[in-house]
Amino acid sequence: MSVKPIRVGVVGSGMISGIYLKNMINRFDILRVEGLCSAHPENAKRRADEFGIPARGYEELLADDGIDMIVNLTPTPAHEAIIRRALEAGKHVYTEKTMTTSHQSARELCELAASKGLWLGSAPDTFLGAALQTARRAIDDGLIGEVTSFAFSANRDNSFLTSFYRFLNMPFGWIAYDYSVYYLTALCSLLGPVERVAASVRAPYPTHPDINPSSAAFGRDIPTPNESEISAVLTLKSGVSGTGHVNGDSVIHDQSFFAIYGTGGILYLPDPNGFGGPVRLLPNWAHDAGPAQPRTLENIYGFADNSRGVGPAEMAWSIRAGRPARAGGAMACHVLEVIDAIIESGATNRFIAIESAFDRPAPLNPPADGEESSLR
Repeated sequence: MSVKPIRVGVVGSGMISGIYLKNMINRFDILRVEGLCSAHPENAKRRADEFGIPARGYEELLADDGIDMIVNLTPTPAHEAIIRRALEAGKHVYTEKTMTTSHQSARELCELAASKGLWLGSAPDTFLGAALQTARRAIDDGLIGEVTSFAFSANRDNSFLTSFYRFLNMPFGWIAYDYSVYYLTALCSLLGPVERVAASVRAPYPTHPDINPSSAAFGRDIPTPNESEISAVLTLKSGVSGTGHVNGDSVIHDQSFFAIYGTGGILYLPDPNGFGGPVRLLPNWAHDAGPAQPRTLENIYGFADNSRGVGPAEMAWSIRAGRPARAGGAMACHVLEVIDAIIESGATNRFIAIESAFDRPAPLNPPADGEESSLR
C-alpha cells in the first residue's frame, strides 16, 4: 500500500546539508523535498541547483500549504527562532542537534508542538543506524544479562578543527553540545533516561593558532572559548551508573571507546557519531574452561553508511502512522538537559538532578521487502 509522502522544506545550506539532501531526495520515498532556503541566498542557490530543487525564502516555505515539515540544518544558536516560527505556521519540524541552546527553551518548543498536534524531532539520528540497533537488540535479548554499568570515552583535536570549522567556536559549538550529544543520545536510546550527573569541565586553552592556510587569520591566535574537556559520572533512573569522558585536546582522528557492562558479559560499541561498525560481545566465561573471546554480533539492520536523513524519514512514517517519532523531542530535550547539567556541575562542583524523562524509543524492525530497515 502506497503512503503519501511528507513534503519537506529545508533550512540551511552548510556542510551537513549535502548528505541530508542526498539521502532525503534519493533514499527515502516517504520524503519529498520541495525547496531550500538559507541566510546566505547565494549558498542556497548553489546547493539547490546541485540537487535540482528550488531555492526559496523561509517565509515562502512557511506560507506554502503544500509543505508539511521543516528540516532545520542551521547552527544551534539559530534553532529556537526557526523552530518556533515553523511550529506557529503549522509545520512539523526535525532539527539538527542540539535542539536549542537550553533545555528550558527546548521544553517550551516541545510543549508548543504538542499543543498544536505537531511532531518535533531532533538529531542525532545515528542511533537508528545498524550498529546501535544491533546493540539495542542484544541488550533487549539479554545477551549481557542485567546491565550493571557503562563507560564511554572520546577525543578530538581542538587545535585543528577550530581552524577549519569556525562554527565550533560559536556558543554551544564544541565538546558538550556538538560532540558528546552523540554518546549521550546513544546511551539514552539504549538504557533510558538519566537521573543525575556530576562532572569536571575544563577549557584550558582560550586561544589556538589558526593553521588553515586559506583563512584570513592564518598564523594568528584565534579565540577558542568553549569547553574542551569533560569527565562525568551519570546515574540513570534505572539505578545503573557509569562514566563519560570527552577530550577535545588530543588527536585529530576520533578514538572512540563505548562499553556496556552486564552480569552476563560486556558489549563493545563503535563510535556513535557514525551509523555502522562492529558490535562485539565478550560473554562471561566464569563457567567455561578458559577466557572467552569477543565475537562480532551479526548485524541484520540497514543504515550502516552515512544515513543522515533517516531521522526525518522515520518521523515522516511516524506522522503518517500517528505514533511518536523515535528521534523525538522528548529524548532530545532530555539529552540537552543532561548536557546543560554537565556544564552546571562543572561550574558548581555538585551533582545536578535531571527533571525530565522520556519513553525509551522502540527499536527498528528488521529489514523486510528489500528495505534497509523498516521505518514503518
